Amino acid sequence: MGERRESKKRETRQRISDVATELFFARGFEAVTLDEIAAAAGVSKMTVFNYFPRKEDLMLDRQDDLKLLFFREAIRARPPGQAPVAELRALMARLRDEKHPFVRFDRHTADFWRFIAASPSLEARLRELNDEAAEGLALELDGPAPDGLARLAAGMIVLTLRTARQEAIRVFEHGGSAKKASTVFFALVDQGFAAVQGMEATDARS
Repeated sequence: MGERRESKKRETRQRISDVATELFFARGFEAVTLDEIAAAAGVSKMTVFNYFPRKEDLMLDRQDDLKLLFFREAIRARPPGQAPVAELRALMARLRDEKHPFVRFDRHTADFWRFIAASPSLEARLRELNDEAAEGLALELDGPAPDGLARLAAGMIVLTLRTARQEAIRVFEHGGSAKKASTVFFALVDQGFAAVQGMEATDARS
């Protein structure tokens, strides 16, 4: 019974997200109301709020929660003796090999992020999500009371991913292939993560 209830919740959440995204792309983010989304999804406005506390979250749909979930699982499951950032670099390599949607760049991806960039409220919410993701990652790196170095490392990791994604989209939209955009993305991610790993090594020697 519990599994069926959770499955139904996931289906409802996905339906609301899909309906909202379709309406947003058709009419613009600001032009669509929560009442319209609820009606189109066949749920109450309160149900929409239960799954998505803010309208912006309907479009972003937990982008940074997903990122943090990947990283949290990788850090917690890393082999004994493996440094956290080394494991995150290995994770990104696995995602690349799997051609995971999280690291995919194509016309759909470019359209999505162009839409986000065109809305000040969505951009503001994305910055908040980045801050929340960095805070959560710092906890994973250094426990319940992360020090300044852990917070700096977490912030650099999140900034690295956002910068790499922005540059990959820019390359794609200026005529680069999906393969070239992906190459740019992973090159920047590797450089950023290497810098964080260097900070870890310096701290370990001090």
